[in-house]
Amino acid sequence: MEEETLTQGQRCYDEGLSQTNESVIPDLFDFLRIDVELEPVGSDREENACSKNVMRKQRNWERRVEVKKSKRKEEKQRKRLSRNKDINGPQLSKRVMKAITKERLEDARGAGLVLCVDFSMTDHMSHKEMSHLAGQIRRLYGSNKKALRPFHIFLTELKEDSLLYKECVRMNDGFLNYLMDVTDESWFHLFPTEDVIYLTPDANEALERVDEDKVYILGGLVDESIQKKISYKRAKELGVHTVRLPIDEYMVKKSNPKNFHSKILAINQVFEVLLAFCETKDWTTALASGIPPGKGYVVTSLMSSEVGQ
Repeated sequence: MEEETLTQGQRCYDEGLSQTNESVIPDLFDFLRIDVELEPVGSDREENACSKNVMRKQRNWERRVEVKKSKRKEEKQRKRLSRNKDINGPQLSKRVMKAITKERLEDARGAGLVLCVDFSMTDHMSHKEMSHLAGQIRRLYGSNKKALRPFHIFLTELKEDSLLYKECVRMNDGFLNYLMDVTDESWFHLFPTEDVIYLTPDANEALERVDEDKVYILGGLVDESIQKKISYKRAKELGVHTVRLPIDEYMVKKSNPKNFHSKILAINQVFEVLLAFCETKDWTTALASGIPPGKGYVVTSLMSSEVGQ
């Protein structure tokens, strides 16, 4: 009798244990189950590329949103300075002017027109040419500081261990504190290609206007050996829109003793033209003020007046 009772108890225990295992084991498997289905590697790459493109577009959209705010602020500054000139009041101190300049440059970094200097082609340059280019960077920055409406300037593919970077630090006082973006990254990875306009003297199309939603690229290159179409080939390889300054449309050759005529400009000279056009909205005025007489070109209106005399 006692053995029978024990057998029945053992049977009940085994059945209870079996039911417990049946309910617990599937839950345990659900908890420990690992999804081993892997995405194809190509899919990950496409997703990463897509994410980068979305981020570039997001940055570009945010910049456009800030443009209107910046314009309103610039207009207030313009009116304030105009009032100061009209009343012939005391000139602002250097400290105040420095603060105003810094504020403008900081505002431009948030919502200004974007100009990028592409230094991916410095392998073509000699030490002497590097030094000349460092000087052009200094003059370009100086012009931007004086502008009522400065650009947001990027120096791309400028590596800290490069000769050009070292020349900039050596030749340009305060270079490390310049209010511009210096990066070793390519502009191609910073901006959507559809928003990029590459300025090169070898382009067929002339620049007609300066748009706030575009990014303007200058080839950071000093080439005394006159290797042709370097920046143009670079832009075409990357599939971006290329334009040139409208020199042929608004200027003519002027005779000079050396019979020298050149449309090749330093980066700071091209920038001077862009700044002048943004201020005046007139290519004749912009080209006349930005292109040195030594290049052998003169605006058509000036040539006509000289002929008339």
